[in-house]
Amino acid sequence: MSEDKPGWFGRLFGRKGSQPADQPADQPVEPPIDSPASPAEGQPDFATGADAVEQVPLPPSEPDPDESDRNAVPDAIEGADLQPIAGEPERPPAGTAGDDPARGAEPADETELAREPVIEPPPVQPVDVAAALAHDAAAEPQREAKGWWGRLTSGMKRTSSALSERVTGLFTKRKLDANTLEDLEDALIQADFGVETATRISEAVGKGRYEKGISPDEVRAILATEVERALDPVAHPLVIDTARKPFVILCVGVNGAGKTTTLGKLSLKFKAEGRSVMLAAGDTFRAAAIDQLKVWGARTGTPVISGAQGADAAGLAFDALKQAQAAGTDVLLIDTAGRLQNKAGLMAELEKIIRVIRKVDPEAPHATLLVLDATVGQNALSQVELFSQAAPVSGLVMTKLDGTARGGILVALAAKFGLPVHFIGVGESVEDLEPFAARDFARAIAGLEKG
Repeated sequence: MSEDKPGWFGRLFGRKGSQPADQPADQPVEPPIDSPASPAEGQPDFATGADAVEQVPLPPSEPDPDESDRNAVPDAIEGADLQPIAGEPERPPAGTAGDDPARGAEPADETELAREPVIEPPPVQPVDVAAALAHDAAAEPQREAKGWWGRLTSGMKRTSSALSERVTGLFTKRKLDANTLEDLEDALIQADFGVETATRISEAVGKGRYEKGISPDEVRAILATEVERALDPVAHPLVIDTARKPFVILCVGVNGAGKTTTLGKLSLKFKAEGRSVMLAAGDTFRAAAIDQLKVWGARTGTPVISGAQGADAAGLAFDALKQAQAAGTDVLLIDTAGRLQNKAGLMAELEKIIRVIRKVDPEAPHATLLVLDATVGQNALSQVELFSQAAPVSGLVMTKLDGTARGGILVALAAKFGLPVHFIGVGESVEDLEPFAARDFARAIAGLEKG
């Protein structure tokens, strides 16, 4: 192979081989027949190309073979696992452009993209739930003084307004026929009165008035009469048996139904009646529930038996009952953790509480109140059914009637279970929880004046 012919690197850098003297410049050079393939036809000629390429200096990051002392590793640290020292500035690796002991580490590259700043989260501060509840109670605006009837009609406004609008639209300038009665029944079912009660009210409205005109006021009067008839058998006040000391009241229900608040309000009512009361913070799963009950105890001067969060609720109920007996307390109110009615494990814990307190008093609890949230609608029916299987539910407390347009659920519960309804709640204030009266409730839900 001719030394003048450029190799692969030669052609890469643009070098041209010299033409033979006996060959014209415009005639292509033909390779010998026996010679190997040219670089263009086969593999590049690295041997000749390497000789022809000019020496390129090594980049700064590569060690210089001619300066072995500079690249040598001292014997003292050879083979050591070199790691940066905590708190010391990190130096560039040996052999780099920044490896100058006098200069120190290389400055940061200002052209590098700015990184997201690391924001340290603020330390988590414990929430003083008791102080927050007390502050909310003190900051609550003073409401206009009015009696229970005024608070009841105001709280039932959503349900009564929805019914009045439907009734007015159905019976204004319209004869009473099958279609009208069917529409009335649908409106009552949408208000959660239940199919049985809705059918009975529709039949009462149509009785003797078929194909005749009827005013919306007449329909509301019939509605109030039928609702009162359905609720009157279950309107029973909670009676405290003074022969049983303490009279143990167990409060059960799902999460958020208002059990703790209900017990706080009941403690105020019993104290106003001259009874001694003790509270047991049996909702040991929520620290907020324990603090909330302590706030109610501080407001009323009522002792509160509590434990640490996560403590055994059954054991706490046992201790509370023993202390209430020793103190001669009239009423012991036991709070429990909220639990879903379809969770067998949680319902089993409720059964355990009852078994444990019956070791102290075989007849306890003397009353078991199931607190229901009116806003859950038809789901309240399954709550009553399943809680009654786990605990001896003796009565109902219906809360949050002011937050729904489906207050007819109380009528459906009365028709299906017949359990006593002791109290209803239409607000957050203490005076917004009152004993249940069927007539007042029926006229309030129908949008009528107190009769």
